[in-house]
Amino acid sequence: MYDVKEWRHAFKLDPDKEITDEALERICESGTDAVIVGGTDGVTIEKVLDLMARVRRYTVPCVLEISNLESITPGFDLYFIPTVLNSPDAKWIVDLHHQAVREYGEIINWDEILVAGYCILNENCKAAKLTKANTLLTKEDAVAYGQIADRMFHLPIFYLEYSGTYGDRDLVAAVKRSVSQTTVFYGGGISTLKEAKEMSEVADVVVVGNALYDNLEDALKTVEIKLLNS
Repeated sequence: MYDVKEWRHAFKLDPDKEITDEALERICESGTDAVIVGGTDGVTIEKVLDLMARVRRYTVPCVLEISNLESITPGFDLYFIPTVLNSPDAKWIVDLHHQAVREYGEIINWDEILVAGYCILNENCKAAKLTKANTLLTKEDAVAYGQIADRMFHLPIFYLEYSGTYGDRDLVAAVKRSVSQTTVFYGGGISTLKEAKEMSEVADVVVVGNALYDNLEDALKTVEIKLLNS
């Protein structure tokens, strides 16, 4: 069982985006703590299986961030189950989860499952629009969601998702200070080592995604935060 409390950095790959074998090798051999497979649009079982098979050639932990029931497949080391805490639609909080457990509960390996409380904070990102997330949150609002994840639901992960834009460092810091058990993930807009370092100082785990497709060299440098924070 992998312990996310020991992680500092993760790369996130989108099954709906193309990545060369050379680039994938450099990502998987970079020293990152994990490769997360996940996205919003165009996530199909065929694309997930293809990307998983390519990542599994390497020893890096491979995680599926589940975005729909149709793309779930065995073979990953861990499965992140998002529950979008700032969505007003119960579908994204518990309804899809209920449907999945009702259908597959008897064959689920619960040791591989980690429920992640998501707080989506970029109103323009696809995930926010899909889940109808209330992104107009104050620092106090975000802290409250973090405490719900930590103290009430005892979730292993609280994920501050800015998806495509660089987030509010002060807000992330306030959330981190307010929790005691849950691991705080930050994702969104990180394209340089400087930005990764800034967020790694206020979050437990920094997730780098889009930069892998926009500027691979700079994205790979972000793994250096593991040395800076060791």
